[in-house]
Amino acid sequence: MPDFTAHRHPVLAVRCPDCGRDPGVWCRRPSGHLASDFHTSRKAEADRVFIDQHGPDASIERDDVGWVIDPRGRVGIRPQPEQLALF
Repeated sequence: MPDFTAHRHPVLAVRCPDCGRDPGVWCRRPSGHLASDFHTSRKAEADRVFIDQHGPDASIERDDVGWVIDPRGRVGIRPQPEQLALF
C-alpha cells in the first residue's frame, strides 16, 4: 500500500507507468536525463490510488515537516447547496 506522506512529493508514492521508475524515484526522460516534472500517467495513477485508499473527499497538504492527509479534505470549505442559490 503506497504511503503518500513518505516521499518528497506524494506522486512519488507510485511506480511510473511510462518510464517504469520505482516509487520514491524521480521520472526519467527517454534520453535517460532526469525529467523536470512527473509523467502525466504517473500523476493520474497517484490520484487514482490516493482516492482508492483515502476516498474522494480526502486531501494531502504540506505542513512544516512533510505531508499530512486530511480525510475530510476541503469538505468544510465547499459551498453548501443553500449557499449556491442564484436568487
